[in-house]
Amino acid sequence: QVQLVESGGGLVQAGGSLRLSCAASGRIESYTLGWFRQAPGKGRQFVAAISWGGSTIYYGDSVKGRFTISRDNVKRTAYLQMNSLTPEDTAAYYCAADKSIVVYTTDDEYDYWGQGTQVTVSS
Repeated sequence: QVQLVESGGGLVQAGGSLRLSCAASGRIESYTLGWFRQAPGKGRQFVAAISWGGSTIYYGDSVKGRFTISRDNVKRTAYLQMNSLTPEDTAAYYCAADKSIVVYTTDDEYDYWGQGTQVTVSS
């Protein structure tokens, strides 16, 4: 069983940066890790995903060039560096883990989810 705990969310002004972390309990070295977000009244949106070794990375169109996903398998932690934040990035951000080696961008493929961390960007 894998448990995921996100941290690093908060309130930031537009143009600012935040770094989210996702700490995992359990062996996730072979898992794909992803970040999704959900704004009030909207569906869950894909943000980024990274393969077990870090060689394959995907980003959602709205965050390309601004967000960077990474992972440290020794620390069992995934990161999401978010730069040039805009109010449109305001959402609850969720970390997810997928047992498959395929890197999926749809939330229904992921097996484990964290509780989420709130990111609020003020204008």
